Amino acid sequence: MPALEPLAKPEQHNLCVAAFDFDGTLTHGDTLLPFLATALGWPRFAWALLRSSPWLVGHALRLVRNDIAKARLFKAALRGVPMADVQRWAERWASEQLPAQLRNAQDPTMARLAWHRAAGHCCVMVSASPDIYLQRAAEFLGFDGLVCTQMEVNIKGQCLQAAEQLTGRMKTPNCHGEQKVIRLQAWLAERYDTAALAGMKLYAYGDTSGDKPMLRMAQQAWYRGKPFAD
Repeated sequence: MPALEPLAKPEQHNLCVAAFDFDGTLTHGDTLLPFLATALGWPRFAWALLRSSPWLVGHALRLVRNDIAKARLFKAALRGVPMADVQRWAERWASEQLPAQLRNAQDPTMARLAWHRAAGHCCVMVSASPDIYLQRAAEFLGFDGLVCTQMEVNIKGQCLQAAEQLTGRMKTPNCHGEQKVIRLQAWLAERYDTAALAGMKLYAYGDTSGDKPMLRMAQQAWYRGKPFAD
């Protein structure tokens, strides 16, 4: 697929923000299940899939909402997992798996990310995948910010024995669909003043129906590497 036409570099005093979905937009496909499979090991991962299968199958049949199915998977796979283990898994995933999962530099969307970074635009990753490993991807790709599904962490034990563990619950709503708009707007409001936001130009990139609300929010948007027309 040919690269998208480059845009003229905007005036420096104008705020330009580029919001990118992650899974399927910057990667070849989903990263959550491969991450969980590698992190947990196949026996434990298969058991988590089995326990959450009624909701996962229901979601595949469009009978169960995305956030409900994901919540069941997270509970089955991540409840009680120490954060020290999660951090170790994320580091290994970022170094061993992430590079192969990313689209190559000639891909039109990856080329757009490089263009935005070179132009000095604020680049933010907006994804439904969880922060437990996505933070590493955002850092690897040079993003200025990350807006994603955040996982709840609890502290178990006392004093020297205290340790952080995942509860298996989402701390924030699943960052999908309209939640991408809500969360991105909140992130921008925390970072920039009203005057800057009033003159902001937003670019957005996605590849599924769950990205379309964010694409509609933007002045210029691309869907699966092509200009977005809803």
